[in-house]
Amino acid sequence: PMLSPFGAPCVKPPWGNLLAIDLHEGKRLWEIPLGSTRDMAPFPLWMNMGVPNMGGSVITASGLIFIGATTDNFIRAFDLQTGEELWKARLPAGGQATPMTYRLSEGGKQYLVIAAGGHKYLGTTLGDYLMAFSLPD
Repeated sequence: PMLSPFGAPCVKPPWGNLLAIDLHEGKRLWEIPLGSTRDMAPFPLWMNMGVPNMGGSVITASGLIFIGATTDNFIRAFDLQTGEELWKARLPAGGQATPMTYRLSEGGKQYLVIAAGGHKYLGTTLGDYLMAFSLPD
């Protein structure tokens, strides 16, 4: 990527967004900056201004969006209808991967899994982790 001498992208923020589109109406539901500068800048310059990201999202039947593509090493859950951030968890390495969900049995507990391996060129923490979270009933 083209970066300034300070290591920031050469375009104004937000550098990453999460966008929801109503496919029936063909209209944008909402758009929000995705990610913070937490792992790109020293404290107190941590801002939720949208950061470079790489990775996909997964949407559950209950209307949750899970994504971990940001350069701040977090995985987040958003409300599909409003874009409100409902949950986030710190990953031990960058989550530049598409998460998945699964159940071990019909009607059983639902789990969220993401490979947290980082990305050398995005500058996220490198690692070799498979992180699993259980969703509330």
